[in-house]
Amino acid sequence: MKFLGNVLATIIGLFVFCMILFFGLMIVGAIAGSGSDVAKVESNSVLVLDMENVTLDYTGKFTDPWVTILNEEASVGLIDVLNAVENAKTDDKIKGISILNSNSSLGLAQSKALRDKLIDFKKSGKFIVSYADYFTQGEYYINSVADTIYMNPVGEMDFKGLASEIMFFKDIQEKTGVKMEVIRHGKYKSAVEPFLESEMSEANREQMTALLNSAWSSIVSDISKSRNISVDSLNSIANQLSARTPEMAKSKKLIDKIGYEDQYHDGIKKALKVKKGEEYEWISIMDYAKNIAKTPQKIDTKDKIAIIYAQGEILGGEGDVNIIGEGAMRTSLQEARKDEKVKAIVIRVDSPGGSALTSELIWREIELTKKVKPVVVSMGNLAASGGYYIACNADKIVAEPNTITGSIGVFGVLPNMTELSKKIGINTSQVKTHEHAVGYSPFKPIDEKFKEVTTESVENIYTVFVNRVATGRKMTFEQVDAIAQGRVWTGSEALQNGLVDKLGGLDVALNEAATLAKIKKFKTVNYPEFDKTFMQFLSDQNGIPFAKTKEALIKEEIGEEAYQTLQQVKRATARTGIQTLMPFELKIK
Repeated sequence: MKFLGNVLATIIGLFVFCMILFFGLMIVGAIAGSGSDVAKVESNSVLVLDMENVTLDYTGKFTDPWVTILNEEASVGLIDVLNAVENAKTDDKIKGISILNSNSSLGLAQSKALRDKLIDFKKSGKFIVSYADYFTQGEYYINSVADTIYMNPVGEMDFKGLASEIMFFKDIQEKTGVKMEVIRHGKYKSAVEPFLESEMSEANREQMTALLNSAWSSIVSDISKSRNISVDSLNSIANQLSARTPEMAKSKKLIDKIGYEDQYHDGIKKALKVKKGEEYEWISIMDYAKNIAKTPQKIDTKDKIAIIYAQGEILGGEGDVNIIGEGAMRTSLQEARKDEKVKAIVIRVDSPGGSALTSELIWREIELTKKVKPVVVSMGNLAASGGYYIACNADKIVAEPNTITGSIGVFGVLPNMTELSKKIGINTSQVKTHEHAVGYSPFKPIDEKFKEVTTESVENIYTVFVNRVATGRKMTFEQVDAIAQGRVWTGSEALQNGLVDKLGGLDVALNEAATLAKIKKFKTVNYPEFDKTFMQFLSDQNGIPFAKTKEALIKEEIGEEAYQTLQQVKRATARTGIQTLMPFELKIK
């Protein structure tokens, strides 16, 4: 037995040694490669804009240097892309931009920000050309800035207006015996409506219709200017689906040329004056953005503006690149306000909301920071409910026209399985020292006292929320309450009702911050820096660094749509306490 034990110990030791050696070599390789993994930009090059792997504004910094090294492949966010396009405008080696079969997952406000940056790029006199086998509406919105738009002869275009679909679960609750107990404030708080109704309420339909029409109006207005087509004509095209084929799209002036990809590349060669039979030089936006990110800002000043990214659902804890936690947010705000070189702070919010308690904790830290230096909020795709809670007390709020904001309302949802337990023969008995010691049990009908206390809590949080907004926006409680009730607005609508101060992107917010700080030149510094260890990173990657991430593997197996549904369920199970959460997700189809 001792011999077998020694053999087993030896085998385990060899295995551990091999694993350490493997990971060690991989890490050394990553370190060695990180210094030379900067793509060279050749003269007479084209910048290829591929946004398929860009979803977040900010991809994060980490306290552990190993995590930073291993995360480098996913280290390009939208802000890096915008900075890269800005740099390319004055880079003599870059002659133009090619948007080639770009599959974009950007939200409405992100697409607007990229589009505006491309329009600014064109002022340099450099070209932008575009080619696609198939145009979705979101992709066409970005591509429509191009000087020349190509489309495959057997391609298609999706141009039909915006729509949103919501699933309702009232009937299935009755069939299964699992009921969602809902306590809410706000007649528009439709986050809980699917559990209460079998179809959309008039209040929800009203806000959805208004929001979609406002978003569409902004989209077609931008396309109209770029393509010199009237808004009425674009609406007619969408209604009649009269741009669905390449020939129809060209006849309606939505595209310029019908051709194959090789013909598209021939056109670029001609513009670059590249000889026939030779290849032209190009660099991907991902590589170019990394070049720019690794190049120190050439600005002759010590003054800085801190950009703190708050993106994802508000869940509490430390947080991550796609989860807003009070830990990382409070640390970032404290560091930025203590840094004498940081003269102002811009908080970039892209969040549907979440935990009311966490929102309040972040609000408080912003309130403390405002007493030391100016705080400006820049809204991305979403700054709704809790996302607006953490924005409302800023000195200035800037939103994109298509930003979804507002949703000032509060709710709580509790699953109750009393009927289900009866159906399958489960019964529970309770023992308690005091009358209300049990509180809530999912296996017993909701206690009226518990419901009364929870309703009181929801009402109190709603009152606090509205008062926070009223104070921050210099409005009365009644004025805020009239536009609250959980209703969502676009940035354009929010400007009219007083929830935001100005329309624009992050650059506009930075200029507002500079004005408030009374500085003309500034550098930017990004926060948060997340406290994630090497072992936590390995766990996130399913223990396989440099291979496909756990997220990528699941997406590949079940598909993008199913993965998003899975993520929604996962987030729902992680929620605790009273929620200030946006009522629905809006997707362009």
